[in-house]
Amino acid sequence: MHMNYFSGMLADATTTAAASSATVPPAQNSPFGLFVPMILIFVVMYFLMIRPQSQRAKQQKKLLAGLKSGDKVATAAGIVGVVITVKDTTVSIRSADAKMEVTKDSVTQILESANSGAVTAS
Repeated sequence: MHMNYFSGMLADATTTAAASSATVPPAQNSPFGLFVPMILIFVVMYFLMIRPQSQRAKQQKKLLAGLKSGDKVATAAGIVGVVITVKDTTVSIRSADAKMEVTKDSVTQILESANSGAVTAS
């Protein structure tokens, strides 16, 4: 008895679902609706990753252009020294009793400028 009762309820539910799906047309997504999430993801990536990186590159380029003899600098390796000479691609620095030549790109910040002696924030 119980089995027939549930079978009847199941049959009624199946026919009701089939009848309702036959009358409702499937929803169509617009092409614009598919591109909106991709556009939003690109905008977020631009403001979180691309823009800050390009600003840091501009700031580093400006720092290297203003590098001159007598500046106290720090390199990417953590070496702190005073600039002796500036060439096209390298910089000679003196740190304690050692004189070394490093690439310009390894200079990450100018700690003290030769003219003012003031500490610059980078």
